[in-house]
Amino acid sequence: MTTQPLLLAGRLDQLREQSATVRHRQFRRLLEECERYRGIALPAEHPRESITYFGPAAANLALAFRLTGQQHYLDELRRWVAVPVSFPHWGKAHMPDHDLDAGWLCHGLSLAYSWAGDALPDDERAALRDKLILQGTRLYEFALASEGDWWSSSFWQNHNWICYAGLATAGYVLAGEHPAARDWTERAKRNFDTVLELMPEDGSNCEGVVYWRYGVPWIASYLDVLKAAEGIDWFPRSPYLRETFWYRLYQAAPDLERIVDHGDCHDRRSGHSTAFYYKLAAEYRIPQAQWLANRVLDDFFWREAYESGVKPGVRPEAYQELLWYDPEVPEQNPESLPLGRVFPDLGLVVGRTSWADDACLVSFKASPGGGHKAWEASQRMAVEKGWTTLNAGHHHPDAGSFVLLGHGSYLAVDEGYSNRKRAEHHNSVLVDGQGFVNEDRYHVYKGLAHEHTARIRSASVGDGWVHAVSESAAMYPPELGVRQVDRHLVMSPRGTLILVDELAATEPRTWTWLLQTDNPAQPTGGGEWEAECGSARLRITAVEPEGSVDDVVATPIAANPTSSTPSLAIEKVQHTLRRATEPTTTARYVTVLEPLPWNEQAISRISVRATARDVVVDIERDGDREIVAFQLNGKDATEALGAGPDIAGDGFAAYSVTER
Repeated sequence: MTTQPLLLAGRLDQLREQSATVRHRQFRRLLEECERYRGIALPAEHPRESITYFGPAAANLALAFRLTGQQHYLDELRRWVAVPVSFPHWGKAHMPDHDLDAGWLCHGLSLAYSWAGDALPDDERAALRDKLILQGTRLYEFALASEGDWWSSSFWQNHNWICYAGLATAGYVLAGEHPAARDWTERAKRNFDTVLELMPEDGSNCEGVVYWRYGVPWIASYLDVLKAAEGIDWFPRSPYLRETFWYRLYQAAPDLERIVDHGDCHDRRSGHSTAFYYKLAAEYRIPQAQWLANRVLDDFFWREAYESGVKPGVRPEAYQELLWYDPEVPEQNPESLPLGRVFPDLGLVVGRTSWADDACLVSFKASPGGGHKAWEASQRMAVEKGWTTLNAGHHHPDAGSFVLLGHGSYLAVDEGYSNRKRAEHHNSVLVDGQGFVNEDRYHVYKGLAHEHTARIRSASVGDGWVHAVSESAAMYPPELGVRQVDRHLVMSPRGTLILVDELAATEPRTWTWLLQTDNPAQPTGGGEWEAECGSARLRITAVEPEGSVDDVVATPIAANPTSSTPSLAIEKVQHTLRRATEPTTTARYVTVLEPLPWNEQAISRISVRATARDVVVDIERDGDREIVAFQLNGKDATEALGAGPDIAGDGFAAYSVTER
């Protein structure tokens, strides 16, 4: 039997001992997952769908056998290994041998080969070894041949991380018997060396929460095998991994179970990785990550396991939960953390009214494709090397858009997942009915010139207030002559959202303001609408401009989330409130969105004082009064407020008072 099993060397006795004590919960999860495999019928031929699930299943069974020595785990492992070994290719519908199926299986089956060792019958062990050599060679040769294109050099993309992590794992396990595999590990090392240099320091992810949980853990998987195989610890050199838990936490819905669904998201419940939370807690001593991992296991795990649209999903991560859990990391809930946070690279500003389940939350974003660092680096490499490195197909044309949740419901929503991405699917602004340049395709940022960038110009978060200003004029087709699309956004301590949109073009244009909701907004008169949202409702008050042409339309969204499973389809219909001006060179929208409990009856009194450059919005409801002042030129707004502010920032000041 292999004397130094990868990731287990020097740990086996401790893991066995702790399986009855501090790791009992994780050990039980591993065994339960392995018991599940007994009832799964395996295909005799490669299905058209993805076969990624074979990889972690083999790893789970091999670890259970290695820890317990029980023969039935080895017998089941042999059944699960025999099937992918018999397939002539790994992957069928999309890029056989050269993409995700191959990466997942190289990782999981290589661990199984290392962990089971000589316990496998000689002929089966040789067959697995030879299959791993074949598949690793195919993957490596594709990476060489496609350098500068697709995942081989897509340093910010989940396909890159998965395929290179799988290749490295196979290389480390096989190098003693197949010396050429050392080329695989060196190639992967060079790749991840670049990845760690290029990832944003704020920990954000342009692909959104769902692909964060699907892809980013593979960076940790690679660093884990690198450390085990070569004694090189790259965890301390990664500010991205050190900060990325905060991105995930602040993109959690107030109930922490669901998500903020910027980017391609299969659904609103796919987002947790208990194993990865444990790893981040262990490497960076983050007590909130340890707490969230256990909260998921206590309250969220099984619902996500059965409802998630992401495969293989959370259940097969059992082996990593056990290996990555550090019982010495303390737990701490997030209640002492700030309510808001800014992620400058992605241009993401997030705030919530509290850490309670029924809190209100806003998530507002504006950046170039992939985020600022990826945009600049990819443009530079395109010029210097002729490489295409930014494959940000999961990043939507959503600069200047926002998501609003409150009272347990999604109020102003994102489209989720779509094949043909458009700004009109978001809470955005259209110009003469058009969205962003070269949109209406899957990868809307592919081939765009450097000047097509958006940004968050300023942000202020504190005392329960959130304020940010986005600039996204450069994202529209140049022939429209758009000079300004600036959105000033404020969320108050009670969750009221105030928006001021400044719009300008060189020629008269029709400006259409969009709000997306799950259910159609119903007009209630006087420039007001209400959208029902289950446990909540959203009251919409249009303050400016007067005389807009308003309607509510159904907006269908369709997607096939993975080319490896062509039959998987997502279809939904969201509803769009549209407010359009007559053609004009300049326009300004002032809008108030009020999240309310579904049975809230209190009437709001909203007044506005406005000049060309000042807007003061005064909102009173049920004895609570909130006043927000904007200086649209970015200057001090406290004078326009007329009182001492709770908070002030660039072009913004606000205060709240209870007048009961």
